[in-house]
Amino acid sequence: MVNARIFYRVMLSTALLLGCSSFTKADQWQPLLDSELSQWRTYLGFPSPETNAVGLKQAEDGEYLEPVGYDRDDWNVFSVNDESGEPVLHITGEIYGGIFTRQNYSNYHLRLQVKWGQKKWPPRQELPFDSGILYHGTGEHGVDYWRAWPLSQEFQIVEQGVEGLTGDWWKIAHSQIDINCGSTMQGEPAKYDLSAPLTTFGGAEGAIPCGASHNNEKPSGEWNTLELITYQGKSLHIVNGEVVMALSRSSYTTESGAKPLTRGQIVLQSEAGEVFYRRIEWQPIDAIPKVYRRYFDS
Repeated sequence: MVNARIFYRVMLSTALLLGCSSFTKADQWQPLLDSELSQWRTYLGFPSPETNAVGLKQAEDGEYLEPVGYDRDDWNVFSVNDESGEPVLHITGEIYGGIFTRQNYSNYHLRLQVKWGQKKWPPRQELPFDSGILYHGTGEHGVDYWRAWPLSQEFQIVEQGVEGLTGDWWKIAHSQIDINCGSTMQGEPAKYDLSAPLTTFGGAEGAIPCGASHNNEKPSGEWNTLELITYQGKSLHIVNGEVVMALSRSSYTTESGAKPLTRGQIVLQSEAGEVFYRRIEWQPIDAIPKVYRRYFDS
């Protein structure tokens, strides 16, 4: 009996270290944020010419010719503040990139709070604040159109305006996914609508997004609660308690066809705007919660 108990404890510790949910209770929330950022790494892409990045090669016009790379943050793009006894992640946005989990996750419910700051950087000084939760992050970072992020699916976080709504989906690199998405009027952007035809977005061609069904973001400067539920290729984008998009058949394209994309890093973007995150936590799930299954019954 003693040996069996020791074996179980060793297996439990190993599972938690590997980000595996096999021995974790399905209703137990696990914090991801602490003052040391112990569960995260960083990747920063190509700085703008206005940023002083010692040691990086530059062209004659000042454009940087190489990225900052992994785990170097001389500019404190990512830092943690203590506010009323709890850690708050501060992302300045000065350099495009992301902070990403050391472990890979699948079949989970992620919950966090986010609010906008004040500072903007090139090239977005006159554009809405923008960030995002990337999920199922796989492979090297810097492979997307901004040379900043890994292959993944994006839960868009953007200040309400001409660029979309929080909860939109964007492809990162050559990710692909199916969404009930369509336009009610000619020329309008496509948005999530459970009654619309199921359409495949992303893949090797283009970067056409699908918009959230509606805006449920609080005014700028207030905390918003975002939830991502993902299970076996299905996912839900939830903004302040309301589902704004359901997605299925998460995959990515290869020369030999589409392959499932259902496991990977969680990445929070740095995208030329100041943003704060707190109460970042996750829990494993063994099914889409019953209250949300109707979004996938059609």
